[in-house]
Amino acid sequence: MKIMKKTMLLLGLLAAVFTFSIFAAPKAAYAADGDTEVTAESEDNATGSKALAAAIAIGAAAAAGAIGMGLTVAKSAEGIARQPEAEGKIRTTMILGIVFIETVVIYALIVSILVIFVL
Repeated sequence: MKIMKKTMLLLGLLAAVFTFSIFAAPKAAYAADGDTEVTAESEDNATGSKALAAAIAIGAAAAAGAIGMGLTVAKSAEGIARQPEAEGKIRTTMILGIVFIETVVIYALIVSILVIFVL
């Protein structure tokens, strides 16, 4: 139970980092000089901030997904070891859970690509 609380705390911290890096970092590059004129230097800073935000977002999402998948497989293996007759149901549920976890990681990849090319 203690491991689960630490994992949830870590995921909350990663979510806060995502939010800051995606939304605040590119805006800070434009507001650095205090003037509203966009120059080539501020455009380069914004591009770098977008790339950094996207890298942090996809890296943290992939790390969190890997942790989630590892825990899922470990608990499924324990369940199958305890009740071998329920192997089919446990395996099906595990695969479905892993699909949902991977979907979240793919969504993070799409958001990272949108941050780089659209924003």
